[in-house]
Amino acid sequence: MPEQYATDIEISELVAALGDPAFDDVPALSAMLARYPEDARLHFMLGSVFAGQSRPIEAHAAMTRAVELAPDFRLARYQLGFFELTSGEANRALSTWGPLLTAGDDDYLRVFVEGMTYLIRDEFADAIGKFERGIELNTENAPMNDDIRLLMGQISQLDQKQGAGQNVDHEQTSATSILLGQFSGNKTLN
Repeated sequence: MPEQYATDIEISELVAALGDPAFDDVPALSAMLARYPEDARLHFMLGSVFAGQSRPIEAHAAMTRAVELAPDFRLARYQLGFFELTSGEANRALSTWGPLLTAGDDDYLRVFVEGMTYLIRDEFADAIGKFERGIELNTENAPMNDDIRLLMGQISQLDQKQGAGQNVDHEQTSATSILLGQFSGNKTLN
């Protein structure tokens, strides 16, 4: 009977190859998925590649499939919600993230989600506080911390403009517009 999931070695080799600009990501992932259609990790990686290629419909479908196959795949759930938020679907993101909020107070994904909920409500200071705490807690995913730092930079710039009394168009200052501008097409979904 064939294996249902790719081995850790196959996944490691694939992850290493995905970092090579000459590597043809989608066909390689599709071939692996043909062998291991139930492997949520492969669906997640394919969704990340599609997101990096600005192919949102395919990215959403692949990430959704990863979470369907493995509801406890926490990183996939977080990134699916983040992708939904950056696509302008805040309510959908909050629903996707719901199970992450049951983790302990020292869980970085939970803390990042809490920060995102503050951001959605345009409560920037509270969002930054949560993001800083999440970065402290996150010792396993440096690219995610980098993404959060970029987001914090955008929030800080906005906060400085508002603090200096500069006239800021509200449409440009909403959380969704900040996220759409900063992260559309971001390829660091790790």
